[in-house]
Amino acid sequence: MKVSRSGMWRAGVLLLFAGCVCASVPEEPADRAAPSDGYCSWITRAQPHGAAGRREGFSEFRLRVEGDPEHYQPGSTYRVTLYATNPAYFRGFTLIALKEGHNGDQEEDYAGNFQIIDEEDTQFMTNCPPAVTESTPRRRTRIQVFWTAPPSGRGCVLLKASIVQRKIISFQDEGSLTKRMCEKEPLYGESTDKPQLDCCACGTAKYRVTFYGNWSEKLHPKDYPRRANHWSALIGASHSKSYILWEYGGYASEGVKQVAELGSPVKMEEEIRQKGDEVLTVIKMKAQWPAWQPLNVRAAPSAEFSVDRTRHLMSFLTMLGPSPDWNVGLSSEDLCTRECGWVQRVVQDLIPWDAGTDSGVTYESPNKPTTPQEKIRPLTSLDHPQSPFYDPEGGAITPVARVVVERIARKGEQCNIVPDNVDDIVADIAQEEKEEDDTPETCIYSNWSPWSACSSSTCEKGKRMRQRMLKAQLDLSVPCPHTQDFEPCMGPGCSDEDASTCMMSEWITWSPCSMSCGAGVRSRERYVKQFPDDGFACIHSTEETEPCTVNEDCSPSSCLVTEWGEWDVCSATCGLGMKRRERMVKMPPSDGSICGAEVVEVEKCMMPECHTIPCLLSPWSDWSDCSVTCGKGTRMRQRMLKSPAELGECNEELEQMEKCMLPECPMDCVMSEWSEWSECSKSCGKGHLVRTRTVTLEPQFGGDPCPETTQRKTCKIKKCNQGGINSDERKRRKEERKKRRNKQGREETADELAGCKMKGWSAWTDCTKLCGGGIQERLMTAKKRFKNAQLTSCKDRKEIRACNVHPC
Repeated sequence: MKVSRSGMWRAGVLLLFAGCVCASVPEEPADRAAPSDGYCSWITRAQPHGAAGRREGFSEFRLRVEGDPEHYQPGSTYRVTLYATNPAYFRGFTLIALKEGHNGDQEEDYAGNFQIIDEEDTQFMTNCPPAVTESTPRRRTRIQVFWTAPPSGRGCVLLKASIVQRKIISFQDEGSLTKRMCEKEPLYGESTDKPQLDCCACGTAKYRVTFYGNWSEKLHPKDYPRRANHWSALIGASHSKSYILWEYGGYASEGVKQVAELGSPVKMEEEIRQKGDEVLTVIKMKAQWPAWQPLNVRAAPSAEFSVDRTRHLMSFLTMLGPSPDWNVGLSSEDLCTRECGWVQRVVQDLIPWDAGTDSGVTYESPNKPTTPQEKIRPLTSLDHPQSPFYDPEGGAITPVARVVVERIARKGEQCNIVPDNVDDIVADIAQEEKEEDDTPETCIYSNWSPWSACSSSTCEKGKRMRQRMLKAQLDLSVPCPHTQDFEPCMGPGCSDEDASTCMMSEWITWSPCSMSCGAGVRSRERYVKQFPDDGFACIHSTEETEPCTVNEDCSPSSCLVTEWGEWDVCSATCGLGMKRRERMVKMPPSDGSICGAEVVEVEKCMMPECHTIPCLLSPWSDWSDCSVTCGKGTRMRQRMLKSPAELGECNEELEQMEKCMLPECPMDCVMSEWSEWSECSKSCGKGHLVRTRTVTLEPQFGGDPCPETTQRKTCKIKKCNQGGINSDERKRRKEERKKRRNKQGREETADELAGCKMKGWSAWTDCTKLCGGGIQERLMTAKKRFKNAQLTSCKDRKEIRACNVHPC
């Protein structure tokens, strides 16, 4: 029975590796794969026995790569997590990375390299170095390792996991235990999904961040917005790993969206402050109008912030304005070093990124929301031909800003006070055995720091280092020993274990007793971690049982209850409140009576005294430019809430908007359509045709003037026969000419008889109104007054007419 169970566990641990076509594990040495084939090759051809085989479609366990990227950056490192959804757990696992389409028969089939994070939790498989497995068999819900992507040109990669849960082995070729990632082309300025290490530094560090905006017409001449270019107020924080302000491949929060589109940091600051202990310092800088000025005219803005062991990341963003939703910034910049120290200086050139909330392609594109919202990504020079950063050759975008982060102070006890080149120091020191600690009592030291990474990443021997700080020397005549300690080490996965023996895991913790009251039994298990090279099965026991007793007094009226739970949060945020805790009945009395034990406990709790604190608000910002270049528009101004949100709601308005009026927009002349051409003015010979149009809207505010209102063109119907005109026709025409001359003569005579001779009419004056109905007038004045003219008989004449009668 034990042999069969051992074979089953053997298959459970070894089943992994890559969706291969497998055969049953042969029992005869003559049929098994030769040792030269390699352990990985042998086990990828293994098949578990019986009901303990692999299960498809299992969803209680998941394999996740931090950031959930669909592509990997060659050479970049990612955090890989294998976890169980509540209430599931697992006891053993195996994790491997294969090139897509390969089955693991050769060393070249494996892609990238794993790195161990916690040696108490994970280790490399002894005879299969590419694979990671558990180092301590126990119930667990999560493990984490680092995976460094292969160099460029390796194509797609499959990260695969197997799970061992009691007697069940789970493995998926497709689904939650397989992650497929393909290589992507690098984008200039795009940060990789680099994992964040657990920080081991001591004390705190203080930094100054300085922002240098290089976005200018000289460096970025295409469509540069001369009218309103600026950087919005910068907003950010120093924070823990569990909080992400923004990241490539993620979605913009409402706060990020308001910074990206409006340049308003109010919502972003509110989101940051709501994170409580996840944030150590809120980072803020003022807006810059215009975006660029020489440093001798305007100093680069800066701000100071602090970091500690749990909040050692720094992020910020600021809007490139005007723009649809373009920003620059840093995302989760780690200021803690692997050697338990603090980074001295960070210098980073920045290119714009797109928040994925607006689809505009130029600086001043109209508002066009992106629906559905897209992921945050860096801009490229091939995004759109109308983009100001477009380059048909696909070249890199010239950085628009540079940020410098400098350490200016360290506070508290520091566990690393040497320069940040510890690996170089370790590599130069000769190998020596560790000596016993003979520290004199007169020398007072800090605690030892954690061990540094090994100076060797291979199975060649290297050294690792730890440090301590001399805090006091009570007797100067007694020398104090070294403050650095070294010991030999080897790279991950290296072991001197003899692979020819049967290696068993440690015993898993005892199961609960089978009886909730009285005598029962409990059991524990272990499994085979490594089989002998000769292929024979291990004969060691994989299960043990022992008697157990719970609550020896099992009288029918007894009642079993759990331990008290944690106290709830106080019901009041300030002043007097209440809190409660509970426990549960594990086993009611067997006689059916009611359990008399208390299951709820309530007590008073006192919070800090309540105070009414008025809103603390910043001064109003300057009014923004009018939203239009002519006519009626709007402008806005903002202010920020400076008092903490936990002091109560503040109903004061943080944003104001008002109308603004710029000079009226030019209005061009508007004409009606042309009329039809008239009939020819002559019945024979050469005449002319006429067509007309009218002015429907006079030009205003410098608009284009009105064009011609009348057009003529010649016409010729037939040749006139001069001899054919009869005498009556000639006589009629002669009389008409005579009448016209007589009429003109009478008018002139009338003027003269009136005692004066008049000039012609003057031009019409300008209309008194631009719209809504005005008037125009013209004059006729006397040209000559005769001596016999009376004063009242020779007057200037004036005519008036309506104009611009169209409504305003």
